[in-house]
Amino acid sequence: MMIVTAVVTSAMQRTSFSDFKCPAARALDSVGDWWSMLILRDAFQGLSCFDEFQKSLGVAPNILTRRLKHLTEKGLFERRLYHQRPARYEYLLTDKGRDFFPVLMTLFSWGSRHIPEEDLAFLLGDAASGKERQTMLVDARTGEQVTPENTSLLAGPAADDEVHARIARMRAWYLGIDG
Repeated sequence: MMIVTAVVTSAMQRTSFSDFKCPAARALDSVGDWWSMLILRDAFQGLSCFDEFQKSLGVAPNILTRRLKHLTEKGLFERRLYHQRPARYEYLLTDKGRDFFPVLMTLFSWGSRHIPEEDLAFLLGDAASGKERQTMLVDARTGEQVTPENTSLLAGPAADDEVHARIARMRAWYLGIDG
């Protein structure tokens, strides 16, 4: 028996979250996709050139080109010419790009907790001592661990009536009040 399958490809337009009110959605719009996060991971490990990223990730050149362009346009990388002929650029983390580090480390830590120990090829460690790090998200003012049980959303300066209503519904649910 022969099974024939057809592959249909179309140019998929990525949904933009740039107009969303949620900071998480807006952050995802800046970062883009998993390739972007892996490019940022590699940049934190010292890579900065197109060829270095491509060798590390094994990503197609057209995808890498698009992701680097996006990350540069969103302000996470600065593109700098380092060789004239042929023109070669390096991609350096900006302050905004460096601010992505805790996000990446949180994702790394989550992954480390939820894959089998025998599959862990990398651990997080203290750069000076070489001892393994144990991470958690804490409130910078109080030092208290941030958890789903002790954290809620508050209305920000741009909150409209819809946002206030959503926060009220979530707070009522959290407090166990029927709406």
